[in-house]
Amino acid sequence: MQLRFVGCGDAFGSGGRFNTCFHLTGAATDLLIDCGASSLPALKRLGIACNDVGLILITHFHGDHFAGLPFLLLDAQFSRRTQPLVIAGPAGIAARLTQVMEAMFEQSSSTPRKFELSVIELAPGQLARFGEVGVTPFTVVHGNSGGPFLGYRIEAEGKIVAYTADTEWTDSLIPLGRDADLFIAEAYTFDKPVKNHLSLAALETRLAEIRPKRLVLTHLSDDMLRRVATLPHIAAHDGMTIDL
Repeated sequence: MQLRFVGCGDAFGSGGRFNTCFHLTGAATDLLIDCGASSLPALKRLGIACNDVGLILITHFHGDHFAGLPFLLLDAQFSRRTQPLVIAGPAGIAARLTQVMEAMFEQSSSTPRKFELSVIELAPGQLARFGEVGVTPFTVVHGNSGGPFLGYRIEAEGKIVAYTADTEWTDSLIPLGRDADLFIAEAYTFDKPVKNHLSLAALETRLAEIRPKRLVLTHLSDDMLRRVATLPHIAAHDGMTIDL
């Protein structure tokens, strides 16, 4: 199994990084976690075969995590994708997907496709299975617009990958990430409290309870990017791969 950070930037492209999009692959696994606005060019820059992706997990409906879907779906149509695709995410995802597609490309949501598309709502605390992949969503805290907000604990091929998504500290991050083989955590700032976002300082105070086998920080602001060389944990960068 391997996870590749297709994009790990914040909403403002700090450091010139692409919006959030992670690619998890294995013998029987090929999925994306989030699909921010810049994801399609980022995927193509890395030579990732978009039409082989069978599942896309969306954490919330902000543009830097969600707005790449119209481009990816349009590309799938024009490249004659035939493999079924599942897009799963928070309650309301079907309506939100229609809205963003119509905003980007009028009538694109109603154009007949050459491939089967399933859009599925995920409920917090309820395990969902997609073939051999198990996904447990956890409620996280990221404001009042663009939600509901979910973090994910993903079980695939004997490994656990957990992702906080964008959130301030909430105790749900403990069971979400506990003993995960890979725990991907937002660390938007070093120690400055920013509402609806997670600082490294807040994360570190509870890290001993989470006990991840490997921690990688993502969604770094300029404040964090200036400190990358001295951080006590691995910081993601676009194109970075983690072998599991």
